[in-house]
Amino acid sequence: MNAHLKTLVIWLVVIAILVIGYQIFNTAGTPSRELDESEFYSLVEANEIKEVKITGDVIGYEIEGEYKEPRRLVDGGREYKTFKTYVVKNEALTATLRERGVTVKTEPPRDASFLTLLLTWSPILLILGIWIFFMRQMQSGGNKAMSFGKSRAKLTSSSGKKVTFKDVAGVEEAKEELDEIIAFLREPQKFQKLGGKIPKGVLLMGPPGTGKTLLARAIAGEANVPFFSISGSDFVEMFVGVGASRVRDLFDQGKKNAPCIIFIDEIDAVGRHRCAGRGGGNDARDKTLTKLVVEWDGFETNDGVILVAATNRPDVLDPALMRPGRFDRQVVVGSPDVRGREEILKVHSRKIPMDPNVDLAVIARSTPGFSGADLANLVNEAALYAARLDRNSVKMEDFEVAKDKVLMGVERKSLIISDDERRATAYHEAGHALIAFLLPGADPVHKVTIIPRGRALGLTMQLPEDDKHTYSKQYLESTLTVLMGGRVSEEIHLGQLTTGAGNDIERASNMARKMVCEWGMSEKLGPITFGKKEEQIFLGREISQHRDYSEDTAQEIDREVRQIVDRSYAEARRILEANREALIRIAEALLERESLDGHQIDLLTEGKELPAAAPVRSNRAPEVTKDSASSEKDHGRDDDKEHWLPGS
Repeated sequence: MNAHLKTLVIWLVVIAILVIGYQIFNTAGTPSRELDESEFYSLVEANEIKEVKITGDVIGYEIEGEYKEPRRLVDGGREYKTFKTYVVKNEALTATLRERGVTVKTEPPRDASFLTLLLTWSPILLILGIWIFFMRQMQSGGNKAMSFGKSRAKLTSSSGKKVTFKDVAGVEEAKEELDEIIAFLREPQKFQKLGGKIPKGVLLMGPPGTGKTLLARAIAGEANVPFFSISGSDFVEMFVGVGASRVRDLFDQGKKNAPCIIFIDEIDAVGRHRCAGRGGGNDARDKTLTKLVVEWDGFETNDGVILVAATNRPDVLDPALMRPGRFDRQVVVGSPDVRGREEILKVHSRKIPMDPNVDLAVIARSTPGFSGADLANLVNEAALYAARLDRNSVKMEDFEVAKDKVLMGVERKSLIISDDERRATAYHEAGHALIAFLLPGADPVHKVTIIPRGRALGLTMQLPEDDKHTYSKQYLESTLTVLMGGRVSEEIHLGQLTTGAGNDIERASNMARKMVCEWGMSEKLGPITFGKKEEQIFLGREISQHRDYSEDTAQEIDREVRQIVDRSYAEARRILEANREALIRIAEALLERESLDGHQIDLLTEGKELPAAAPVRSNRAPEVTKDSASSEKDHGRDDDKEHWLPGS
């Protein structure tokens, strides 16, 4: 509740209490008798009046006094009662009263004092104040019954902290597209002299975390025009028709403040295909979208109102939104390249004290696939880790620890693992690492660990040397061979199969099936796509796959998938058997140190000794409690969350 409104309510309550109290005390005691004029004169003639107080006005006299009550005895005398009366103005009245021995007191005519007015009008003022209070509450708080149809768009203030294009990095092409719109708003004559028209809409689309909303905030900071921001979900309400009313109110505000920019974040919440869902779709959402496209570019024009929207699902938007004249420009905000990542790191590390040895270019090269939000989180985690160690600046090793935490998860050093499981995990991860090092087409090994992280008992992290946008068949086959390396290593050196390779087998099977059915990499089946996907538009995910091929073709697909996986399995076995000693050295080093980086893997593969290292905190189970080994069977040997599948 507003502070001024609270004060008003408190004063109204105090005044009401005072008025009620005054009226109670003022009317306390014996009530006065009301006499008419003839009865008053009769009492005067009978000498029953003791004293009077006369207050004159223009028409007559208001008389208060005491008279003797007949037939009532009090201590042998007559009891006196008070009375009130009003008589017509009479000059001889006072002379008659004096002749009868009545004590006469006179007062001037009464004026309407402030207290009298307050007492008279206070009940009305109290009722009026309470009514105003409840009306304001209904409009601004509570259930907001009076403001359902009003737009919830926020007008960005020019006095607050601004975000400009200097704070946005890694998306230079998108900045150029948006900078042209800002220039048009500043100097429209420059473009209109050649017949150009300002775009009516710009759609920012890209994966989550790439900076779409940040770009919109930068537009608000750069443009010297009103900037309205609203989320797509703000149009959706439990009452039908509210969304369309809010759209109408939003564009009414835009017309009043034209030229202006309206930004709708996550427009897919209201802009999905109309009548595309099961059961006829969502009628309220369809009406809201229809009102949006009509207000935006319908029969009436909205010159000077530019709509900027952001979404990470452009495939589900209605075609009426995507046509020219509405979203004239569709700006793709993708993941940054190595130069963009370096610029983003510079932006986020401006206010962080950095050690002179920190090389942001090296960090940028070692973080392929990171979005702007991932890099911001990386810098923040490094700063938090340095602060935890009471350092005055952030060092390079802080960034390495933060990168491992972001990529692989937090270390779970408190999880107790038996010696048999530690050995199985070490040989499993050694198989991944050795094959990744020896295969020419595989990504280089960044780090190998048998310390549990997240839901994994061990991890082998590979980082590509360059950003990859397409993947060759050789690269995919090398990736499959690396995935099979963990299972083959367990089978060769431990003579048993464990559930630790479950995630590896699942990923390998999915990749091999995509190579056959989607990417046309099968020699027998050729460049043909098999299986038509059907997606539920409101769920945004695949719910079924329609088989558009025969049963014989399905069997042929299964044989091709099996052959691809079997070839990778055989290749992994050949490599590990040929380099058995190197595999043992890597596994034993993991059992001793628990973590190895890429350089140490190189030394062990070449047969060189590792430099001495400080002792590590082990997850090994105590020898005296052999039965205390962890029995968490739902943990895979390695999730390999950081080594994402191409095309997945």
